[in-house]
Order: sequence, then structure tokens, then C-alpha cells
Amino acid sequence: MLNWSQIDTLLLDMDGTLLDLHYDNQFWNHRVPEHYAEYHQVSIDEARQLVHSHFKQVAGTLNWYCLDYWQTTLQLPIRELKTRTVDLIRLRDDVPPFLQEARRAGKQILLLTNAHPDALALKNQHTNLEQFCDQQFSTHSFGACKEDQRLWQRLHAEVGFNPGRTLFIDDGEAILDSAHTFGIGHLLGVENPDSQLPAKVFQRHRSFDNYAQLQPIMST
Repeated sequence: MLNWSQIDTLLLDMDGTLLDLHYDNQFWNHRVPEHYAEYHQVSIDEARQLVHSHFKQVAGTLNWYCLDYWQTTLQLPIRELKTRTVDLIRLRDDVPPFLQEARRAGKQILLLTNAHPDALALKNQHTNLEQFCDQQFSTHSFGACKEDQRLWQRLHAEVGFNPGRTLFIDDGEAILDSAHTFGIGHLLGVENPDSQLPAKVFQRHRSFDNYAQLQPIMST
């Protein structure tokens, strides 16, 4: 699937790419409306409608991923509530062998997530994800999310990777589109970001459902 001799850097999304997206989908789509209904004394149907309406208003922007924004907007202790379902945080089983081989092959491994730094810290606390990465970046530190070209420009200025010799893996097609626009040379989508949901179909990018499909990784 890949010519590894043309790839120096792995740029990897976190949620849905390295970690099972089930945790985030459960929290934001189900637990948050339930908590909202409880805290604000409204029906669960009203809570779902209101919360999902807020989601739609900021989709594709940095606020969509910002814990501070949601704590203020929903008037909920989002950080504390996220800790109640940490048992669902799980590294994909196929990820460690892939990343271990990538490291042995001398590839640079960078994590790039739209998640808030506190969400990234929580995931590191409950997985061994950090040990597989050379560096981890939350787009919040750049003031723009992956859907925004300013993010790619600022990340490149910070890290200095070669876009044409970089493989970017993400579970969002619009985000892959953004990376393509910037000039990332190798792009792949993850078809099964949430282990409990049906597979996704990518229209404009190659995709896979198991990291074993990307191996072996040959040393360059």
C-alpha cells in the first residue's frame, strides 16, 4: 500500500486513529446530553437537541475541540465529567506493533490532535501512547485546527518536516483534504475509528482498517 522509502515522518491523529473513538463518541453524543439534562433540569430530548445544535454551530473550528469553550457554553464541569468514563479510553490493538516497527525503521513519529491539551493529557494518563511518539502536538497550541491551513503552516515552521515525505493518517476526510491542500505527500484514512460502529467509506483518499495492512516498514 505504501512505498516506505519515500516516507520519513509519520504524522498521526489521535482519537479514532490511534485510540478507539468509542470513548469520545460515548462521552460527547450520549453522556454530555445526559449530564446536561441532569444539571439543567430539562428533558433528555431537549438536552440532546440543544447540545447537538451547539455542536453544529462550531463544527470544523477550534471551539469544537475546546474543553474551555464547552464548559462555558454548556455550563457543565466537562473536565470532571470526562474522568467518569476513562474505562473506555483504549489504544487500538493494532497500533503498538505498527509504531514499534516504524521506530525501528527510523521514522519520525509525531502525534497531531485537535483535542484540547487537557484531553491529550488524560489520554496519555490512561494509555501508553506517549512512549510511542517522538513528539505530541495539540493544535490548540497553534491557535488553529487541522481543518485550517494556518495550522499546517505553523506546525511546519515549528517542526520543519518535509511535507512531501510525510504520511498523515486521520479518520476525517475533510481533515485529509486540508492536509492534501497543504502538500502532505501521503494520506490515509482510518475506516473503523469507533470499534462499535460500522466502517466509514472514504471518497477521496485511500483508507485501511488495520495497521497490519501498512506493514512491513522497511528501513530507509
